[in-house]
Amino acid sequence: MQVKIETNEKSARRIMVSACLCGVSCRYDGDSSCRERFRILLEKDDCIPFCPEVLGGLTTPRPPAVISSGDGFSVLDGEAGVIYRDIDGDVSAEFIKGAEAALRLARIIQPPKIYLKERSPSCGVYNGKGTPGVTAASLIRNGFAVEPVE
Repeated sequence: MQVKIETNEKSARRIMVSACLCGVSCRYDGDSSCRERFRILLEKDDCIPFCPEVLGGLTTPRPPAVISSGDGFSVLDGEAGVIYRDIDGDVSAEFIKGAEAALRLARIIQPPKIYLKERSPSCGVYNGKGTPGVTAASLIRNGFAVEPVE
């Protein structure tokens, strides 16, 4: 099924935001990380919420995952993986698929900025060391302005 996304002057000004920051219960634990400013932007139709992990085919809730070594760039380059933290399982393919979907959306929307949830192996700055998650790395690598949000 193909989805047609129409762009217009308003859509060209929209930002992209991690869906959990807009109040969508899509985090690994089934919760959100709602920030009032993004919820208000969503109500005004001024942002596009997205969750790379859900776009990659993972369920909500889901076991927490971590990058096995390195950062999101390492995962994209096949030098590291994304694994479940507490159980066996590799979800690298799902994280990469979600990053690719987010990148396709960003290329269509051309947002001036993309706000990503910090401390996530897919979004934002991961592990407190300033290293990007898989989606953040993909967006940065492709020239998009990314800002982590706690």
